[in-house]
Amino acid sequence: MGLMELIWTGVGLSMDAFAVAICQGLCMPQLRVRQGLLVAVFFGGFQALMPFLGWLLGSQFADKIQSFDHWIAFILLLMIGLNMLREAFGTEDEGGDSCATGALLHRLWKLLLLAIATSIDALAVGVTFAFLDVRIEPAVALIGVITFVISFGGVVVGNFFGARYKKGAEIVGGVILVLLGVKILLDHLGIL
Repeated sequence: MGLMELIWTGVGLSMDAFAVAICQGLCMPQLRVRQGLLVAVFFGGFQALMPFLGWLLGSQFADKIQSFDHWIAFILLLMIGLNMLREAFGTEDEGGDSCATGALLHRLWKLLLLAIATSIDALAVGVTFAFLDVRIEPAVALIGVITFVISFGGVVVGNFFGARYKKGAEIVGGVILVLLGVKILLDHLGIL
């Protein structure tokens, strides 16, 4: 997996965090840079941690399934991307209750849960990294930085524009992950 694929993977994975960060920005009567950075650190940190954990799990048995690893990568990315698209076109608003209110500990706990929830799909991507023999340290660092920047941008966008871009962000993220899965499959089948 090359640098551009890793960048697009990072962008695709960060779209859930971006959508929730928009909602966090909506909760701020005025933009608070420190709070925006805290949201970005949580989301970026977990978006980097989860692929690493997935890679650790996947690397334990990657050598046994290399003959069909591209199918696993395709199916996982397809499922993640389609799930993001389903959520984007669904009626429920997952980020609507994500406004941080109450005591600091309560706000941090909610932020932790949101960071975990938005990075679960990155765990599966980490498993595919093991199958594809991706160098994990630069991959997770790049994903974490991309998510950090995009999440902080989400707080700013949410504070400035409102929630109208949430659905579009989830659609773009889902499409990117589906297309990446198709590309991996076609590359390994020798079609591309």
